[in-house]
Amino acid sequence: QVQLVESGGGLVQAGGSLRLSCAASGSIFSINAMGWYRQAPGKQRELVARITRGGTTTYADSVKGRFTISRDNAKNTVDLQMNSLKPEDTAVYYCNAHRILIDYWGQGTQVTVSS
Repeated sequence: QVQLVESGGGLVQAGGSLRLSCAASGSIFSINAMGWYRQAPGKQRELVARITRGGTTTYADSVKGRFTISRDNAKNTVDLQMNSLKPEDTAVYYCNAHRILIDYWGQGTQVTVSS
């Protein structure tokens, strides 16, 4: 089992910044990739960004150039720096840890961007 605890969500004006953090504990040795997903009301959960243990990153087109994902393998944390936030970034953001055949999820943290 892997436990994920997120922090850092909140309310920000358009153009502002927020940093999300996720701490993993438990059977973390088997985690291949970690990342962030988001789900807005009435929409499906979507990938925002992910990073492999080796540091390879993937971003959704909508956040490229504005968001940066980073990972500290020693501390078992993954952060998402979000800059130039837009109202359409408003969603519940979920931390994800992936290993073969299994995905683990955090409880989610709300990010609200006002216009």
